[in-house]
Amino acid sequence: MKELKETFNFYDQTYIKSYNLDKSIQYQLNLLDSLDVYTRKHCENVATITCNLCKKLHLPRGFTEYCAICAYLHDVGKLFIPSSILQKPSQLTDEEYETMKTHTTLGYKLCIKDAKLRPYYAGAYYHHECLDGTGYPQGLVKKDIPFEAQIIKVADEYDALVNKRQYKSHIGISDALKMIIDDTKPSSNAPKNTGFSKAGKINKKIVKKLLKVVIDDIEYELSCIIEYVKILKKDIERFEKINSLIRKKDSCKKENQINYYNEYINMYFHQGENLDNFDQLYKELIDAYELKKSNMIDLHKEIKIIKRLKV
Repeated sequence: MKELKETFNFYDQTYIKSYNLDKSIQYQLNLLDSLDVYTRKHCENVATITCNLCKKLHLPRGFTEYCAICAYLHDVGKLFIPSSILQKPSQLTDEEYETMKTHTTLGYKLCIKDAKLRPYYAGAYYHHECLDGTGYPQGLVKKDIPFEAQIIKVADEYDALVNKRQYKSHIGISDALKMIIDDTKPSSNAPKNTGFSKAGKINKKIVKKLLKVVIDDIEYELSCIIEYVKILKKDIERFEKINSLIRKKDSCKKENQINYYNEYINMYFHQGENLDNFDQLYKELIDAYELKKSNMIDLHKEIKIIKRLKV
């Protein structure tokens, strides 16, 4: 049996790769290589989701590229957070959380000090601000939060929910979206007399586009799984033929007949397959096929749930 590897990446349906990012800032983007694996991957994911949100919002190409770079750099301040906090396997204490929150101002300072990074400070500085004034580091309200930061905040919150952090549990896609939708609603903690106490934490318009982005991603994932299942099915049919030939061979008593079936069976084997590992490979094929069929059912359910969500 040929080794079957899935190449699907949930965030691969992206427009970020279509932009020729200014080579003069490539070394700055390489700063992310100094971050822990989770944070680096998170930054890449948030940039990609941000790109797709910008497309759904029909924003200009130049602004989309700008947003993508801001998103790449949104957590760059975590370079200065102690690894004992950044990579802590359990939930942060209140004191540690306050230290973690400083990554916004630390990222801002890093960007401002570098002429090439300076245009992209908004992602680092504002991505934890909330429209109703409950965010940090400044407690700004909607009118004072750049639109690019509002987009990045939605992308950041979504990716943080659906991907595992050391002390967090993975949350299903539709459940994550429900939590994000809840953040568009007024909060009792919002400061009064700002004019934005009923604004919610995040922008409804952007969240509506997020639902479309997620549905696109799931449909792409489904198309990849469908193609993978087709490959599995063909291999299962091949193994069923081999199994039939093995049973016929086992019923033979003459050596020439046994040799005939052995040669026939070998014609169906791919590299690395043989009679010794046949049963194990056959079981792995069936298990993979059943798992992917189950994944398809689950993803179809997710799409139905998401399409019924109201923002």
